[in-house]
Amino acid sequence: MSNASCETFLGDCLTGMAAMPARSIDVIVTSPPYNLGVRYGHYQDNGPREDYLRWLGDWTAAAARVLAPAGSLFLNVGSKPSDPLVPFQVLQIMTQTFKLQNVIHWIKSITIDSDAVGAASSLSADLSVGHFKPINSTRFINDCHEYVFHLTHTGDVPLDRLAVGVPYQDKSNVTRWHGANKRDLRCRGNTWFIPYDTIQKRSSDRPHPASFPPHLPEQCILLHGRDRVRTVLDPFMGIGSTGIACRTLGVGFVGFEIDPDYLHAARQALT
Repeated sequence: MSNASCETFLGDCLTGMAAMPARSIDVIVTSPPYNLGVRYGHYQDNGPREDYLRWLGDWTAAAARVLAPAGSLFLNVGSKPSDPLVPFQVLQIMTQTFKLQNVIHWIKSITIDSDAVGAASSLSADLSVGHFKPINSTRFINDCHEYVFHLTHTGDVPLDRLAVGVPYQDKSNVTRWHGANKRDLRCRGNTWFIPYDTIQKRSSDRPHPASFPPHLPEQCILLHGRDRVRTVLDPFMGIGSTGIACRTLGVGFVGFEIDPDYLHAARQALT
């Protein structure tokens, strides 16, 4: 059992971060409101875009103050087909303060054609895996992907790439490639297939409308380097996915949430 601290607070993250010591956080993993009209419990996500981007700049500055010089901020941002510019507008604001070091593509659902993967895969039929919300449209295709922007102060923070590595499919690469790792691991790359767990009832099993699976922040923390992480912050905690990842990895966690119902759900998940 880890003795790492876990602190969760009801309140606005700007107020909360203002009370935190500077440079006290090693990793931030979060997903702010997208300003796409998502139906949260106690937050209106449909304000003027200019106001939203101004607020985004405010919390970016607050996050920069508390993030350690060699820290990482992993920002999950989605969009909707009729408003696809949101992630890029968010990134434009945030890169006025941070450097964009990596762009990770969180794949929530994918179809793999059997004739495209080669004989070594032993895939005899096309494979569709993961979950997505179907779109009934003649203009748009189903949205099965979100961005995770990896932001740092300098753009040159070292990462533990093999902590989330994958085995070579062709084992001859282990000895044939000069740069191959002898542990049979290679960099996973910037496409991460992380599906949601299957649920029976949305209102009880996943009450937050825009949560991410705990495995996503877990991968982010490992990529940054587990040994270099003491405390992780999620300014928009929701139902506690980042906190769950921290508990799994045995690192400290601080989370802020303005919705008392989501905070209650998070605290139940973290007990």
